[in-house]
Amino acid sequence: SGQKIEAGKTLLFFDEIQACPKAITSLKYFCENMPELHVIAAGSLLGVVIRQQEISFPVGKVERLQMFPMSFEEFVMASENGETLLQAVKSTEAFEPLRTVFAEPLEKLLRYYYIVGGMPEAVATFFETHDFEAVSQVLSNILQDYSDDFSKHAPIHDVPKLHLIWDSVPKQLAKDNNKFVFSHVKAGKRAADLEDALQWLFSAGLLHKLECVTNAELPLSNNAEGSIFKVYMSDVGLLRVKSGLDPQTILNETPLYATFKGALTENFVLNELLKQNFHPYFWRSENTAELDFLLEVRNELIPIEVKAEKHTKAKSYNQFCKKFKPKKGLKLSMKNAGTASIEDTETLMLPRYESFRVKEFIL
Repeated sequence: SGQKIEAGKTLLFFDEIQACPKAITSLKYFCENMPELHVIAAGSLLGVVIRQQEISFPVGKVERLQMFPMSFEEFVMASENGETLLQAVKSTEAFEPLRTVFAEPLEKLLRYYYIVGGMPEAVATFFETHDFEAVSQVLSNILQDYSDDFSKHAPIHDVPKLHLIWDSVPKQLAKDNNKFVFSHVKAGKRAADLEDALQWLFSAGLLHKLECVTNAELPLSNNAEGSIFKVYMSDVGLLRVKSGLDPQTILNETPLYATFKGALTENFVLNELLKQNFHPYFWRSENTAELDFLLEVRNELIPIEVKAEKHTKAKSYNQFCKKFKPKKGLKLSMKNAGTASIEDTETLMLPRYESFRVKEFIL
């Protein structure tokens, strides 16, 4: 290219590196033979490509960073008064109520985020045009691109299964008990028929898996029930469009979408937790009590209850705290911040628009 590469001055960037397996392998030699040169590699569907092509990934030679759609905090940052709003949030203690002058615009932006999501092109389109139809078109195009990628990158025999699972996720989330059921993907289908295709979607980062624990003992990973799990989408805007949910339904808080609003809210919170490097589970007791999220942080259990509205009563949360005696817990709702002691568990009531502060409170 005629450009001189100088270590310490040049940043070498391999984009779409999954298209060249040898480039992935070469990262090992950049690390070993030219460690003074700064190298970044980026690629879509890397998890899938590395696994399928059996590429020799340079273990221990590369610092890996998983990219996600923009978080709600980043969405606020992109808005007109975002810097002021975030400064107000971060200068207020997590347990202190936020002033109405800041809380109301954040609530409004959260509703917009449910509509737009965090895909960068959709976010840019929204703040440039404030046109929900244009945003929905962008998201529809992205969904179509993902579907097209199934045929390009997935094993040919899995492509029909991928489409079936991909289309079933919003329908499964819309149910009161939104546990993923293979037979709901297509009548007569079992786990053995579909689990490879489902794993492909997890590896691609298009879907996220939330596993169930019934015995909440450390480590949670050893107590996860492999056959009981929920499946969520990587972005709430994509979920909204794939569900056919009209933006006005969210803006007007239409009562008839109460069940799906709960699922959309759970999807939002899960994505926010993943972006803070948490690995959440959900807890279910023998008598069907269910806690939305459970974290393992520094050898402690952190229960999290999520409410779509302002009410914060949660029987399952109370039951969990009574049984397992965690030191800290969280309730996320549309109610302003506050604290409470529930069954001797220090509980922070946090508004959902401050979900990006969960790590700050826990750590």
